[in-house]
Formats: sequence, structure tokens, C-alpha cells
Amino acid sequence: MAETGFDVVILGGSVIDGTGAAAYGADVGIRGETIAEIGDLSQAQARRVVDAVGLSVAPGFIDTHAHSDAVLLTDPQHADGLRQGITTEILGQDGLSYAPLSPENYRLNRRYLAGLLGDPPEDLDMSSVAAFRSHYHKKTAINTAYCIPHGAIRLETVGFYDKPLVGDALDDAKRLIREGMEQGAVGLATGMSYFPNAWSDTDELVELCKVVAEYGGVYVTHLRDVNTERGFGGGDVPEALEIGRRSGVKVHFSHYRTQPDSAGKVTERVELIDKAKAEGVDCTLELYPYPTGSSYPIRYLPSEVNDGGPDALMNRLRDPDEQRRMIEYMQERPNDLSSAVFTYLPKNSHLEGMSLRDIADERGKSMEESLMELLVDEELQVGYRGAPPDSVAVWRQVSRDCVELLSRPDYMVGSDSIHVGSLPHPRAYGCFPRFLGRLRRSFGMLTLEQMVQRMTENPARRFGLSGRGRIERGAFADIVVFDAERINDNATYDDPCQFPTGIPYVLVNGQVAVDSERCTGVLAGQAVP
Repeated sequence: MAETGFDVVILGGSVIDGTGAAAYGADVGIRGETIAEIGDLSQAQARRVVDAVGLSVAPGFIDTHAHSDAVLLTDPQHADGLRQGITTEILGQDGLSYAPLSPENYRLNRRYLAGLLGDPPEDLDMSSVAAFRSHYHKKTAINTAYCIPHGAIRLETVGFYDKPLVGDALDDAKRLIREGMEQGAVGLATGMSYFPNAWSDTDELVELCKVVAEYGGVYVTHLRDVNTERGFGGGDVPEALEIGRRSGVKVHFSHYRTQPDSAGKVTERVELIDKAKAEGVDCTLELYPYPTGSSYPIRYLPSEVNDGGPDALMNRLRDPDEQRRMIEYMQERPNDLSSAVFTYLPKNSHLEGMSLRDIADERGKSMEESLMELLVDEELQVGYRGAPPDSVAVWRQVSRDCVELLSRPDYMVGSDSIHVGSLPHPRAYGCFPRFLGRLRRSFGMLTLEQMVQRMTENPARRFGLSGRGRIERGAFADIVVFDAERINDNATYDDPCQFPTGIPYVLVNGQVAVDSERCTGVLAGQAVP
């Protein structure tokens, strides 16, 4: 040991190093941002000793899919994620974020995405990936990595219009992606339920992903279910796999799991992916352990009404003839409107927690009419989540499916957390401890070490987060200390803003960010890798 001792020693814990290997008893000594020693440090000098006797000491969890891009700028403490043991989040998900965008396009996209992401400061420089990363580096409690958002690339090249991305515009798009990758992005993310992303076709995505592949980056996909005729094989899984085949890019499937209507069909869900993997397509996947999702309801509207951006959309929503056409469109197509529960209505916060069906009944109108009214009144700033299934047996089967999928070595965890509103989806507070506690103990398909590996080494390796995801000498000291027997999620659908129990300490880059289950206010997060 050096004469100066350690800044922090974590004493007496059971080290789960992130590799999947069996836990072992050891102390962990930290100097500065990194792990300096692992072994018997009981006699070492340290400025701070963390008593981990009876506790597990693991790498900080890496959330591969979070929608914290805006809230981290207004609430950098980010207790929702940090208290779960999350030390790194990957932003830019579903192609819905803010860089690289001109000031005008940033303000436009900020408004369009407000129902999902909230309200970041209006005057930020988002002109490049480097500028974006600078807003988070050593200014937030957690580390952040960034996927270049497909939506921003389209906005900067062909605008908020249903136009093909070809010719000079495609060259410009490739240049923006190349610059973004060189400035530290880990890949390209798209969401094919959303606009302007869904105006693309497979050929466009192949061309963009060729650039991502040059840099060893990852194509992160929320699969196409809009404008499906533009996607190879009708979109969805076949299109994503085709993009991987033709571009050579690594493909990563967002929130890919069973749902109530496919509960128990794990083998069927991954059949095409496993076949493609056997043929050489490099695929990984992520999931969160809940039966329903959360989003913003603009996704329900016809493709063409989004053409022109938020001002054009608002004008159409106010036009009685256009409204009727949108209502007919939604009524003619299958959707989950009947299970939508509003999580975010800033001008009508008294309606948060109510279902669209209940609001419609109260107003004596159809669900579609009521949704139009809310979108107009809130100027598009509306968020919702799905209601959980009535059947406990179905819900339990989906939970079991999630653990079975996570037992695969190609899976990792992405919370898909959305943090705005008074009643967010519980995954924003409970995703990681739900897996590690409740579901691990209920189903027993993975060891504690295997589950931690999926949350740490797997994503670090996939997204090139060097020096993270393991407890080893020289690694960054992103560490979570938890009680394997007590860890549990407390967030529920009806009471979601509840922190987990059993996670007393979290360190980010060597600094104690959670101390005895309380956030310390330390903002040690870095823009990584």
C-alpha cells in the first residue's frame, strides 16, 4: 500500500466482480477515481471506510436504455436511477434526443419530445455530440453515454418532413454520424414508432449503419411498427436483422421481451434472432421486468399529420375536419388506448393517474376525442403508461419470461425509464432491484453473480465502456453495495415514486454518491467512454 493510503476502503464485503465468477470475500481500496487494491485491507488507512460486512460489492449497474436526457439537466442528482445502483445510463434512446441539432431544430425537437423527456433548458448548445456530452460531464450524479439519435440526424438533413434521405442529404447524414462517433458516441439509436424516424426506409438505415459499423458502434433499435411497408419484411425483427446483415453493424434490440399477449412464448420471440446469430449477425438484447410500457401518445396519430413538425401538428389537431380523420384512423386500427393511464399532464395534473377511458366517460366523449382534447390543451406535452394485466397469472408468466430471457448470455437490462410526471411507470424507480431481488428470489433461474454480470460487464463490453463493468484493479470505481437478501423494489403502478430497499451505498468514479440509502449531492458522473 502506498504511504498515502486510500480515499475509500470498502471493508468486509462479498465481491461480485461482474464477470459471472463466484463471489469472494475481499476489501476494495479506492484512490481517486479508480480501484487501487483488492484484498485484505483491514489495516489500511483510508479517509472513508464503508462497512460492507454481510453485503455484496458489485460494479455499478449500467442502464442500457434510459430517457433521462432532459431530467438530468434539471435534476442532476437523479435519485430515481442512482438509488437503484445505476452508475451509468445510455441516452439518445429510440432516436429521441437533442444532438446534433441547430438551435432552431433543438427548440423544435425539445417541444415535440416534451411529453416523453420533459423541459430541458431552452438555450443549450446541442450543435454536436461533443456539446451534448459537455452538459453532463462532471455535472450529474451518474455517468452518461450517448447514442446518436436517428431523429436528430433526419431533422438536420431533411427537416421534420416525410422525405427520403438520399443524395446530398444522405451524405450530410453520414458526415454527422461520423463526427458524432469521433466525438464519443457509442452508436446510433432509432425508434420506428416515432417521427421523424419512421419516415425512413431500410435502405436509409443500412447506409447510416455502415458508418456506425466503421467505428465499431452499435445500432440500437426500437422496432418498426409504423409505415411498415417501408421496412424489409414488414419492419420489426426482420428489418433490424437485415440492417445488420447488409451494413455489418452490431444490432441491439431495445426492450425485447414477452408481453401479456405473448406470455410464455420465449422461444418464439427469439427464434428469428437466434437463426440470424447463427448466420453471423451480431445481436444483443435488453429488457425491463414489467408487463406494460410507457410512452407519449403522439405515436397513435397518423404518420402524415406529423409532417412539418409540432406547429403543423397542432394546427391539424385544432382543425375539426382533420380531427375527425385522426379519430377515424385510430378507431380503425388496433391499439392499446383502452389501457392508457396518464402519467404526465402538466396543465391538468389532477388527471394524472386517470385512464383515458375514465376521462372519456367523464366527458361523455370517445377515447379518441378525449385524447385530441388533451393533446391540444397540453400542446403535445402528454405522457402515459399501460395498465398492468388483470390476470395475476399472466403478469407472473411475463415476469418469469423476463428472467428466462435474462438468463441468456446476450441479454442485459434497460429500464426504459421515463421520469416526468407525478405517476411515472414504476420501472423508473424499481427496474434493477426488481430483477435482483423479487424476481431472482422468485424464479431462481440465475445466480446472483450471473444476474450482476448482465447488468455490468455485458453492457460495458457491448457499448465499449472501457474500465467499467468490473471490480478489478485499475477499473473506475463505479460500485454498488447491496444486501442480496433484502434488496427489493418498492415502486408499484399505483405508487411508483418509491425508492428500493437494500442498497445502502453507491460510488461513482470513486466518490460516495449514496450513503446509508441517502443521496450525498456529489455530482461525479462523467460523459463516457
